[in-house]
Amino acid sequence: MNRRTFIMGSLGALGVLAGGGVLFTKRPEFGRLPQGERLTRMQASPHYVNGKFQNLVPVQVMNEQNGENRLVAMAKFLFGDKSHLSPKQVMLSKKTELYSLPLAEDVVVWLGHSSFFMQLEGYRILIDPVFSAYASPLFFINKAFPGSNVYTAAELPEIDVLAISHDHWDHLDYPTIMALKPKIKQIVCPLGVGEYFEQWGFDMSIIHEEDWDTEIKLAADLSVHILPSQHFSGRFLTANPTLWCGFAFVTPKRKVYYTGDGGYGPHFKAIGQKFGGFDMMLGENGQYNMAWHAIHMLPEETAQAAVDVGARQLLPAHGGKFALSRHPWQEPYRELSAASRGKGYQLVTPEIGELAYLDSQQNTQFGPWWENME
Repeated sequence: MNRRTFIMGSLGALGVLAGGGVLFTKRPEFGRLPQGERLTRMQASPHYVNGKFQNLVPVQVMNEQNGENRLVAMAKFLFGDKSHLSPKQVMLSKKTELYSLPLAEDVVVWLGHSSFFMQLEGYRILIDPVFSAYASPLFFINKAFPGSNVYTAAELPEIDVLAISHDHWDHLDYPTIMALKPKIKQIVCPLGVGEYFEQWGFDMSIIHEEDWDTEIKLAADLSVHILPSQHFSGRFLTANPTLWCGFAFVTPKRKVYYTGDGGYGPHFKAIGQKFGGFDMMLGENGQYNMAWHAIHMLPEETAQAAVDVGARQLLPAHGGKFALSRHPWQEPYRELSAASRGKGYQLVTPEIGELAYLDSQQNTQFGPWWENME
């Protein structure tokens, strides 16, 4: 083979690979950038500046002064020692039959990572469901822990409200959403995220997307509030094309707060003052690193956030299913347990699928199940 033939062949192969990469990113799970009237609404937001959303307090997603740079962090994530990042045995679980739960019971079922099924004064609410084996478009990145996928879409009843906090792969999962599609009655999400649901064929009339500090009144006795979080968004190369958020779910008798993903900030105290406390906080606790400390809380900050918002109970999220950081998988639970001692809330730590009540008096004492695993 002469040099010219080699060069031309190499360029051709690179062209094929590049073309395949472009086609790969055109798959529906990648979504599309907001456009039309939706983009016009986004541009009117005070949080949308120079073509992207920004946090209330300017922060760096990756702070090299507090840790490693992006290249080093990615190399460690992909090729470093992973032996301590995930359990060596099947995840413990206590699977609750969701179809059989009496609607009169106000309960929360942790489904792994940041996925929750909740019954709130007769409404069934599903938060950030991910039932796929990977929190990634690639089969070799972000694999779920063995035994952590306890539920399938077929095992869920009809969903009155689907709440999606932001567009990252471990919170907005295309296969899960499409499998649940016939069961979803209403969708709430922050600005821009509705573009995914419109592209995926959902009826526009059921999509409710709003800016921070906006109340979505779905019924006379049910409101969902879109609240600030300190995070970022994007499913591929475009940074912060859609908004991220936390949620407050409010009925005449109950208030539940879900932090979504995000770093610690003054917004927690503001939320506590606005709502006057919550029956339960579903709080991010896991996948942290000092290099991205601004956009993921440390366990002691999760504990402080629960105090700030006036939570009577704290149920940790963002752990127990995917290893997205370099800390040992049990560490967030151990550290949060220590940080919660002496606090004014009850730490609620169910296994995946185990029933937790919004009335703290009904909750049995949940054990440190993570210490029963390697």
